[in-house]
Amino acid sequence: MKLVKAYFVVIFITFLFSHSSNVFAFNKKELTQLGFEQYVVELKKEALAKGYTEDFISSSFSQVKFHQRAVAADRNQPEKVETLDTYLPKRVPQWKVDRARSKYKEHKEILDKVSEKYHVQPRFIVALWGLETNFGKIMGSYNVVSALTTLSYEGRREAFFKKQLWAALTILKEGHINIDDMKGSWAGAMGQNQFMPTSFLAYAVDGDGDGKKDIWGNQSDVFASMANYLKKEGWNDALTWGRQVKLPEGFDTSLAIPRNTGSRKNWLKAWAESEKSLIEWQKLGIRRADGTHLPKVDVKAALVFPDDENGRVYLAYDNYKSLMHWNLSYYFVSSVGHLSDRIKFPPIQ
Repeated sequence: MKLVKAYFVVIFITFLFSHSSNVFAFNKKELTQLGFEQYVVELKKEALAKGYTEDFISSSFSQVKFHQRAVAADRNQPEKVETLDTYLPKRVPQWKVDRARSKYKEHKEILDKVSEKYHVQPRFIVALWGLETNFGKIMGSYNVVSALTTLSYEGRREAFFKKQLWAALTILKEGHINIDDMKGSWAGAMGQNQFMPTSFLAYAVDGDGDGKKDIWGNQSDVFASMANYLKKEGWNDALTWGRQVKLPEGFDTSLAIPRNTGSRKNWLKAWAESEKSLIEWQKLGIRRADGTHLPKVDVKAALVFPDDENGRVYLAYDNYKSLMHWNLSYYFVSSVGHLSDRIKFPPIQ
């Protein structure tokens, strides 16, 4: 009987491999130029049903084409092979620190006004700006409507990208940017702060009162929009983002937030269940990275391992949650915090 079972197992595995292209193609949509063009026709009908005029739709979709590179980029995003110790020196090299400090000084007047209005420290705005687009130099060259149409057609996340597409059309209709200048990444992230279109509608603001929210070329709008995002997501300018700490021997690592919670909702739930006051963390033996006592302030924090307990360890304050809303990545948030600290110290003269 065992021989019979083994025989059928071998036959089944042979069948899978001999038909592997068909098996795996079953779940992958066949993408063709004709299929894309037919999809665009249907999108235009949907746009018309949503109340956009024919002239507006024609203009907005005038540059639409199928971007195979965007599909390839979406399907083949690199797997994580870094540790934070190897990631940070590459993400925040000395030249970027120097440029961030120079840009901070150059735009200090605008940054101070934005900080006063939104209560977000300028150093975090500059850090986000530097890490998202190298201070506005690398914003992406894709026509946003074209990129979003391509990824909607690709199909794996159609609902998400169609939502972004309708938001992009709303931005165009409101007159904040014209179709020729609405450039972004292959995924549709736009401007110097790389807002997705729905984030633009939720957080972008007119920083200088000219009637437009121009996150591509207007520095007042760029900085104010970034600050508004953080403020709406709970930023507190009385706090920093977090601090690197060291653990005592035999520390119970289950007190940290699990590395992989699966979603922002689950991550926030884990945060709420694990946060403690700095006094409590001090009693559990946690110390600053240099071995000294934690600050004696009435602040709560959660314990975060971007890698594992053998890598860097952080006590994260509430502002960490705001940055994780911007990008749900320990590495990204660590790089923002690291660069912001390098902007702050030593003080810029």
